[in-house]
Amino acid sequence: MTPRPLVLAAAACAALLTHGATGARAAERPNVLLILADNWRWPTAGALGDPMALTPTFDRVVKEGVLFTHVFNPVPSCSPTRASLLTGKVAHQLGERANLWSAFPKDTPVFTNLLRDAGYEVGYCGKPWGPGNYEVSGWEENPVGPRFADFAEFHGKRDAKKPFFFWLGNTDTATRGGKLPYLDAAKAKLDPTKIRVPPELPDCAEVRKDLMNYYGGVMKLDEEAAAAVAVLEKAQNLDDTVVIYTSDNGWQMPRGLANCYDAGSRVPLAVRWGKHLAAGRKVDEFVSVGDLGPTVLDLAGVKPPPEMTLASIKTMMLGKPDPAPRDAAFIERERHADVRRDHLSYPVRAVRTRDFLYVRNLRPDRWPAGDPDVKFIHDRPYGDVDTTLVKDVLLAHLDDPAYARFVALIFAKRPAEELYDLKADPHQVRNVAGKPEYAEALKNHRARLDAWMKETQDPRLDPSYDGWDTAKYHGGPSKARDK
Repeated sequence: MTPRPLVLAAAACAALLTHGATGARAAERPNVLLILADNWRWPTAGALGDPMALTPTFDRVVKEGVLFTHVFNPVPSCSPTRASLLTGKVAHQLGERANLWSAFPKDTPVFTNLLRDAGYEVGYCGKPWGPGNYEVSGWEENPVGPRFADFAEFHGKRDAKKPFFFWLGNTDTATRGGKLPYLDAAKAKLDPTKIRVPPELPDCAEVRKDLMNYYGGVMKLDEEAAAAVAVLEKAQNLDDTVVIYTSDNGWQMPRGLANCYDAGSRVPLAVRWGKHLAAGRKVDEFVSVGDLGPTVLDLAGVKPPPEMTLASIKTMMLGKPDPAPRDAAFIERERHADVRRDHLSYPVRAVRTRDFLYVRNLRPDRWPAGDPDVKFIHDRPYGDVDTTLVKDVLLAHLDDPAYARFVALIFAKRPAEELYDLKADPHQVRNVAGKPEYAEALKNHRARLDAWMKETQDPRLDPSYDGWDTAKYHGGPSKARDK
């Protein structure tokens, strides 16, 4: 994922701007349907080997298209990742948009507006960029574009002579304030005895209910995707449409959302484009969800502006060699929820390679899950961990030795550096940064992260920089801040 410009022939670009996406031109200016889940982690899909995941639409896209096996969000948080996707920039290049519940300054082009300028019809349903406040920055509509009730409404109203881009923003894999809206649907189709509880969570009834509800949410996601694909099939333009099916971050369970571990940052991605892609192919190179903004422009024949520092994955989709190596993913976070005294963030930078995850906690004196004496939503502390049944179980057993390991993994302060051997510890629960036998791996990954931060001009190169802490938080206030 080395930032680099894309090169396009000027004559071809000019020709593309004057033709619709029908007939021969469909290969040059295809329609694009982006199915963007919220809180859906790798490998929760039937095609990825999870027998509990009922995802026939995603599985079809994998079977008839290309599966990307190493895909990571730039930030394990929804609105920063969506901002990165829209702008084609890494999060720390986006100022306050690296935070959750930020504003969205109009200082950087977004790919959806560039598509509209090039003659594309654009729309969205569900969750666009957000949560945040775009109105305060002068936007009259969400940066994604105009809103529709669903894809069918958009498709029925669009100008059929123009190509389209549609953002289907699912919101249904998440729990809602500890409630379980998808539990009954999951129970009707799934065998709860087959649930596999990951080692970072206690195996108890509450966790199993949370996981069943999550699988029900994934079922709902795939049903929405199926409805959109059915609209395309009925209109006989499915094969002229690039279907991109992915997620903004990992799942909402503790040590997932807002964490740079795989549970919070690794996501599924599959792409279907009729006969243009070899069916059933896999791509093992590393990809960022933020790369999809430049990718959509590349597919549409629109040259990305120089501000876009992330890179299109179109060549890999087509089975061609990529110009630069993609053997690592860089992940970061700033302030998620406003859950620390003085509105402090919990800044992290990380690099994920095939064999290791290296995590640098830039303010290890702070609480990674939020302050224990600052309550956020639902009158609970540690507000960067969303309310789930398992969180409530852990809060009720903070001093119980039987739960001590899980409490430490999820709520306790963390060292300045973490290193995980992915072959020996795929769930990333045993930090080996201090072990002598891993000294060389630690040194190499530390240097790799330093080089990326320098290349992308990360403000955090200055050890004293805390600019993201001063940005306004546009969400609800934290509760009961103790004096």
